[in-house]
Amino acid sequence: MEKKKKYLDASLDLETRIDDLLEQLTLEEKFLLLRGKDFWTTNPIARLGIPSFGMTDGPLGVAWHSSHRGKHTRFPATIGLAATWNKELAYKMGEAMGKEVRLAGRHQLLGPGVNIIRSPLCGRNFEYLSEDPVLSSDIAAEIVKGLQSQKVAACVKHYIMNNSETKRTKISAEISERALQEIYVKNFKRIIEKSDPWGIMACYNKINGIYGAENQYILREILRDQLGFTGHVVSDWGAARNTSGAAACIKAGLNLEMPGKLLSKVLTPKNIIKALSSGEINEKDIDEAVRPLLRTFFRVGLLEQEESIFTKISDLSEHQELAQKIAEESMVLLKNDSNILPVNLDEVKKIAILGPNAKKVFGKPLQGGSSAVVPPKFITPFEGIRKYVSGKAEIIANPEDADVVFLILGLDHGGNFLKMLFIKTEGDTEGNDRTHYGLPDNQVRLIEETVLKNPNTIVILIAGSPIDCSPWHDKVPAILNAWYPGMMGGTALARVIFGDVSPSGKLPVTYPKKLEDHPAHLSKKRFPGNLKELKIYYEEGIYVGYRYFDKHAIEPMFPFGFGLSYTTFKLSNIKLDKSTIKENDILTISVDVQNTGSQAGAEVIQIYVGDDECSVDRPLKELVAFEKVFLTAGEKKTVTLTLEHSAFEFYSEQESAFITEAGSFTLWAGTSSRDFPLSTKITLIK
Repeated sequence: MEKKKKYLDASLDLETRIDDLLEQLTLEEKFLLLRGKDFWTTNPIARLGIPSFGMTDGPLGVAWHSSHRGKHTRFPATIGLAATWNKELAYKMGEAMGKEVRLAGRHQLLGPGVNIIRSPLCGRNFEYLSEDPVLSSDIAAEIVKGLQSQKVAACVKHYIMNNSETKRTKISAEISERALQEIYVKNFKRIIEKSDPWGIMACYNKINGIYGAENQYILREILRDQLGFTGHVVSDWGAARNTSGAAACIKAGLNLEMPGKLLSKVLTPKNIIKALSSGEINEKDIDEAVRPLLRTFFRVGLLEQEESIFTKISDLSEHQELAQKIAEESMVLLKNDSNILPVNLDEVKKIAILGPNAKKVFGKPLQGGSSAVVPPKFITPFEGIRKYVSGKAEIIANPEDADVVFLILGLDHGGNFLKMLFIKTEGDTEGNDRTHYGLPDNQVRLIEETVLKNPNTIVILIAGSPIDCSPWHDKVPAILNAWYPGMMGGTALARVIFGDVSPSGKLPVTYPKKLEDHPAHLSKKRFPGNLKELKIYYEEGIYVGYRYFDKHAIEPMFPFGFGLSYTTFKLSNIKLDKSTIKENDILTISVDVQNTGSQAGAEVIQIYVGDDECSVDRPLKELVAFEKVFLTAGEKKTVTLTLEHSAFEFYSEQESAFITEAGSFTLWAGTSSRDFPLSTKITLIK
């Protein structure tokens, strides 16, 4: 009797509890756990007191369709979160989402989405973080920590190489081993090392010809053996259907096929029994597949849960304030001629607010795909500006009569996701990639017409992907990228444009001057891929984003890490705590930063490393660390960052491992990938 209760004893070691529960489960019950019960939950095992494990879509918050049609905080798009370069905000966002997942009666958020932003045209860029694995992983790891602090499992997705939406359920990502490891695996590697996520989602696509859900090299050899992942792997919804079967998925390391019922046809009891009978798998394989899922059950306290209860509406002021704070810090000031921003309401009395995204509500059911969060309220840019200027300035319709025009443009989520699958509307959305880099033609015409009527026209972009600004950049005095700023976006926008907050966002992606400059767009086989062969070729290798622009000396429209402020900063006095390092040493680097302007603001100190001489071709420089610092006018601070040996390594295909080579390295400290006022040298010795 006592043995049967061992798994319920929370004082015992986690693995002891898992071992005991595995012994209690019948083979048939184990089969049930490997496959969903319905669209969002697993099968309960009532005999042993195991309730259903519930999941909800993310990563912008708790999605409407997977939380009993609930309304929850709609945070800014996660590309906007990455644009804050603020790890503390990422943790707080994860923590807040974790609390709301619990309120929704679920145990896992299907996020963060961390796929490398390989192309400006990927439909889900708004859900992802960056073109750079260091920025992406550092922000994602904090989201994971925040979520799991609430005993809610993160589900880092989509593992791996799901960097486009076109033919995503059938296409094969063709990539070299070094590029796979150095850009894409590195992203997940750092997240696992920093935050120990309890869940990862296997992708729809193939990797070098083998589907992610059955790819033993990707799931077992890399994820488990190389990276030490201890959580469970769930299929993307329906991603196992095109695989070669139950045996392949189980041997590879898939732990849960979702969803249940008709859409889940691979890890069925019938198929598993057949694979057992044929000898393709054995009962030990079943136990190895179930074990990580049980580990997650214990980690979230599933067995201590008496019953599943949920709150339909999370109308939490503290979470909305956080969403507003993230939106404020995410906005990137791309251009500001003659300091037209911030707008001074002592001098401006008539304001025109125009453009298709001025009054658009983002936050409708299924809008943009699985990440759709429906908030209890939504403040549009028009509403936020109107409320801010009430009693101080008049909102008018005609741009020619205004002192300043806010022209609010950008992209759309395309409305209902299911509708999008058939209509193929251009925009930021799951299931479709964009086909054009620029704004819609009617928006470009609107810019031209409005500027002719009023040269004081400020363009505000509401979008989740890079947009071609080159056709109209020189015609307007200011451009502010607000991303999709979430439910409090209108309030946040007003505080930025009228100077309560100085912009501190930095681009997490490179904006090319034209699409043909971008490494993913040198040929169609690179993006969207050869759609007859159903292959997409990652021929740029390790030269993703700014790495490529640097290597080929191509001037971008806006470089990675770029963003203006209402104040100015000076970097000085770069110091290292040692002049030489050994392979496992920690290097400390410090930089003095001073706010040399007249307004409080924040700067992001970015540290890049370049290998002065190497046996293989390497990027000229790569981001290795960053820190955001807040300074009042005239204030000076010393920012200290640490670099581990991984900052100097590359992936060796000969040794099948990340390695470092002895020699000289250059360290740059700057404020974007093209702005480095400081540099120094370090020598690595073996």
